[in-house]
Amino acid sequence: MASSIASPGSSLPADRFYRTALFFLVLSGVLALAATGKLDAISSVAAPLAILYKGVRWWRGHPAELRQSTATRLVVAYVLVVPADMLFYSRSLAEGTGNPTIYAALLAAVHFLLFVTILRLYSAVTDRDAIFLAMLAFAAMLAAAVFTIDTYFLAFFLAFLLFGVATFVGLEIRRGAAGAVFPPLQARSETERRFHRALALAVLSVAVGGVAFGSLLFFFFPRFSAGYLARSGFQPSLMSGFTDNVELGQIGEIKQSTSVVMRVRTGSPVKYPMLRWRGIALSNFDGKRWTNDESSRQIQSPMPDGWIILSSRNDFQAPPAVTLEFTVLLQPIASDALFAPAQAIKLRGNFFAGANTYYASVRGSSLAVDSTSSIFNASHSFGQIRYDGVSILPQSRPVRARTAGSAYPQEILDTYLQLPSALDQRIPELAKKITAPAGNPFDKAAAMESYLRDNFTYTLNLTGKPGDDPLAHFLFETRAGHCEYFASAMAIMLRTLGIPSREVNGFLPGEYNDVAGDYIVRASDAHSWVEAYFPGSGWVTFDPTPPGAEDATGLFSRLALYVDWFQLNWNEWVINYDFSHQIQLARNVRQNSTDWTGLARRKFNRLKHRGMNGLTAWQALHPRLSVVFPIALVFALVVLRFDWIRALLRWLTLSWQISRAPAERNNPQLASRLYAELLRLLEKRGLPRPITQTPLEFATSSRLRPELSGPVSEFTDLYAQARFGAKPCDSFRLRALLEQIRAVPRPR
Repeated sequence: MASSIASPGSSLPADRFYRTALFFLVLSGVLALAATGKLDAISSVAAPLAILYKGVRWWRGHPAELRQSTATRLVVAYVLVVPADMLFYSRSLAEGTGNPTIYAALLAAVHFLLFVTILRLYSAVTDRDAIFLAMLAFAAMLAAAVFTIDTYFLAFFLAFLLFGVATFVGLEIRRGAAGAVFPPLQARSETERRFHRALALAVLSVAVGGVAFGSLLFFFFPRFSAGYLARSGFQPSLMSGFTDNVELGQIGEIKQSTSVVMRVRTGSPVKYPMLRWRGIALSNFDGKRWTNDESSRQIQSPMPDGWIILSSRNDFQAPPAVTLEFTVLLQPIASDALFAPAQAIKLRGNFFAGANTYYASVRGSSLAVDSTSSIFNASHSFGQIRYDGVSILPQSRPVRARTAGSAYPQEILDTYLQLPSALDQRIPELAKKITAPAGNPFDKAAAMESYLRDNFTYTLNLTGKPGDDPLAHFLFETRAGHCEYFASAMAIMLRTLGIPSREVNGFLPGEYNDVAGDYIVRASDAHSWVEAYFPGSGWVTFDPTPPGAEDATGLFSRLALYVDWFQLNWNEWVINYDFSHQIQLARNVRQNSTDWTGLARRKFNRLKHRGMNGLTAWQALHPRLSVVFPIALVFALVVLRFDWIRALLRWLTLSWQISRAPAERNNPQLASRLYAELLRLLEKRGLPRPITQTPLEFATSSRLRPELSGPVSEFTDLYAQARFGAKPCDSFRLRALLEQIRAVPRPR
């Protein structure tokens, strides 16, 4: 264990291979930690740079920069700094997270881990230090797994696994070679490169085998908890913005981010012009903020099959256009709101976070539905949620809405005609001006939608101060704003005309990924629109916001779709993998195996009948071959019985190796193969070498006849000198001795 790793001048085998693997093992662990995005900028940049700098010096043969005693003193000194780090520096970084105290303690522990890793790397001298570095790298990988379980963590984990196997393979070779006699390898020689290639292939094989075996255990070992990995990732913050009270400008802040909020799997693109992922509908506006009455929420419990019925098809007044089945994978957000297209009929998912299994989570779930048909998770789970749903998409522009009239139900009038107490009088005047040509409430709503889309500008960069009346500031001064300004303006102007309306917050459809069959919905897709009520048709969706610029398409955007497909399957089949997924996987495997078995059987039968018919016809044309076939069959059986094929291949391999260049012919491994050939030859003559005898003891044993003893003894001496004495292998002489032994007649 005292072998030196500080410089590449060591004479132990696999030294450069071992040092390189150890360096990349430490680097992969630290990069995995830095790539989580949860560390401060100093730690994320300084730690990898310090390791890279040490790697360059290590490769060039520089000794350790720090003495062991100095490194130990620095570690002890930093222990005194950890409490201050946790209480001040890390605490400032943890502000705004779900649990600042725990997050600050975790950050301080990670800072200490990085500090110890760098100090140990700069003071490493022995193999014992290398083992400690490997343990620190493993701790860094565990810390990265606590911070994130995203797909890039998988890439770092696979690299860490590969370099970990390489490190300990190199360490074991060095330990076995310590104190032993072995032929020296010249640095960067062809022999060393060949040795390193063989080691790399062995390491890759072990790593791939480990991943394959681990994957089998992961997928087939019985699961009794619901998505353990989904609950193990540390979520320091939730996406804010979707709350029960939304202020003007809040959606615009959300749209600054491009992080993925949810993925909605539909299987194919939804051909529906007003497709939106509906979240919260709000009815009360005070001039700056939209709110709702939470007392109107009703709790809905699941049926025995787990489905939570939210409404029936008879509840919808507008004629349906499409019935859509979908699956949502919702990332943690700072709201209980759930998202569904249009009018949701039923949902089923793991809304209850306190259950240990998926089915228990489904059975323990409950949802709350308010008077605006907004859906909320009554379990208040701020983790990742996966749920299935069925929605009805009504006709986006029902014809009968134009003849609906104004006979509104009283409860609709009481709720959805509320106006701010200090409404600017220019707003109702503008509403009357815009809708003057329209003859019915529906046409007035359509005219107002077109006016806002055509005469106002959509922007996320608002200038100036909106003052006490941001709506009037938007309509009469800036004439530009976020989507919630457009939606609020239309909803309030419709109310001034006596048309019930409400503002709705949710998401645009997002980008459809035809590779995965899902919509990628990002924070930048956050959106607000309007729902207006018409008797006999119900709530009809209007979107007065001008359309934004279309997303660019190209090679990189196409590659991004494949990355997202991998991300979706990673979340579905790894992060959220549970017993229900095991049942689904077993069913799929059974169905696919049945299909493939039947297909293979039918294919084999067709080939068999085709071959039999062709052979029969060919035999009829060549009757003499009916005698040749039995003879050929007997000959093939004899060849297999006496193992002539393997013997021929062995002879050809030895002949090819002997005929190569002198450097290849002198390889000690060739001596081992020729000695194995000698043992096989003697065993066929009834002279097997007992496992208790060394080669020299066997060569000098009395069992060998005089005509065999001499050649065998000389052969054994040459073999031992090449194999253990660091002398070149005399392959020509060994081959000649083999032929001499083979020519000795067998005893009768």
